[in-house]
Amino acid sequence: MTLHAIKPESFPWFPYEGFTFCLGLAEGDVAWTSGHTAAAHDAAVGKMVVKGSMEEQARTAYQKVLTILEGAGLSTADVTRISENVTLSGLPEYEAAAAVRRELFGEHTPTVRTVVVERLVRRTAFLEVELHAVGGGGKQLRIASEAREAGTWRRSPVTEGYDGVVYLPTIVPIDENGDVIHPGDFVGQYAYCLDRAGQLLEQAGLSLDNAVTTYDYSTPETRDVYRKSHRIRKERLGGAGVYPGAGGILMSRLHLPEQLVAIDVTASRHSLELVNPGWKRYDTLTYSPGIKAGRMLFMSGFAALDMVSQEALHPGDIGAQAEVTYGSILTLLKHAGLGPADLLETTEYCVESALPDYRAVAAVRERLLSPPWPASTGAICKGLLRPEFLLEVLPTALYPAETEGRT
Repeated sequence: MTLHAIKPESFPWFPYEGFTFCLGLAEGDVAWTSGHTAAAHDAAVGKMVVKGSMEEQARTAYQKVLTILEGAGLSTADVTRISENVTLSGLPEYEAAAAVRRELFGEHTPTVRTVVVERLVRRTAFLEVELHAVGGGGKQLRIASEAREAGTWRRSPVTEGYDGVVYLPTIVPIDENGDVIHPGDFVGQYAYCLDRAGQLLEQAGLSLDNAVTTYDYSTPETRDVYRKSHRIRKERLGGAGVYPGAGGILMSRLHLPEQLVAIDVTASRHSLELVNPGWKRYDTLTYSPGIKAGRMLFMSGFAALDMVSQEALHPGDIGAQAEVTYGSILTLLKHAGLGPADLLETTEYCVESALPDYRAVAAVRERLLSPPWPASTGAICKGLLRPEFLLEVLPTALYPAETEGRT
């Protein structure tokens, strides 16, 4: 089987053909949706609009992604991971979205990631929802307790999905009482989050050695001390000889005041294999450009960086930065024996100041990528770790089934 775009019989919110992303991708009984808000095309004004309260938007967003899943022959019972991007303006009402989710999913509880974003592309959108699913709903490796759990934003299980991929809920420096640990101390909070992720993985029969990606979200004031996370990562990661992929995104604030970091960790039951086209810069870093685990190729975040000089390229030009960014992703894919059609997912973080020119990225994607087009999610951040960067892309790819045993 090969990846194909999911095309529901009816999708009344907007005509979805002609974009450089698909509604979702499927292969057999596995599916990945793009991120969707409550946006719908309004014929009266001739454009996409988002209306309603947080609860109303959550219902529409979930109706859209579940309609896509239905187009792949799947349902809520098959969902393994939910990613919810919630905006700063929507965060105070986030519980209304969580209540909608609980109502829709009933007794089936997937892993939930909650990413606080500056805003979404549609200014009035409060929430964006993305789903991963596999027939039968995967396997829960660790059940969330009834009490509030230290180190996670919301009680959520650890779930094994397709091809041995293991999802953790968003890890935050918050104790069982809901209080921030090490307030104002980025390094202390970073260490706590990785340690808590390690504890959850150990309770699921794994460890941080199984981590394939660690995507962290912090605030602009951490730029000056962010390099100190290198020691924390070196002490805790890479025990199997391969560091996970990584990405660093900056928001003006996170889930709670005085919180300086949140980390999303994904792991795999498969052995990890480094995938590097020969970029020497990674020799001294605590993250890898690519990690092959089973059929999955997990990758670090990419931006407009010269891989030799480590110079940030094309300051102020998001279109030119997108060209470099996607060029690097395609270089890694080619080294892995893959191509644009194997690109499974892309999450794009656009810096708020570059949003007026964000449309330029679509033209680059149209030129460099190809059908069936990846499942894609886009969000707006306050900044990136290098102030010159306007765009960072977190990609994932899938090896064709016949190459599963290749090393």
